[in-house]
Amino acid sequence: MGDVDPKVRVLEKLSNYFERVNFGAYVQLLQRPKQIIWLNFLGGLARGVGIGLGFTVLAALIVLILGQLSVLNLPVVGKFIADIVRIVQAQLHTPTI
Repeated sequence: MGDVDPKVRVLEKLSNYFERVNFGAYVQLLQRPKQIIWLNFLGGLARGVGIGLGFTVLAALIVLILGQLSVLNLPVVGKFIADIVRIVQAQLHTPTI
């Protein structure tokens, strides 16, 4: 291996790296802007649905936990929940512009 030019070794390593990371497919993808737009649209749609579902599950869990805590009649938590209910009711009766 000592007789191989160092430049050739570097080029071989670089070539192996590009094959490993599938650089050719990336270059082909860059030459098709419609496909990039479609893939980005689908990715954004999936992220949006995931965020929506995740927030819904999280909000449902919080409401469930608060409901269970209100059943226990804890003074601090009960006052906190009552304050939240009062704020929401006040907002519902406030006229909007």
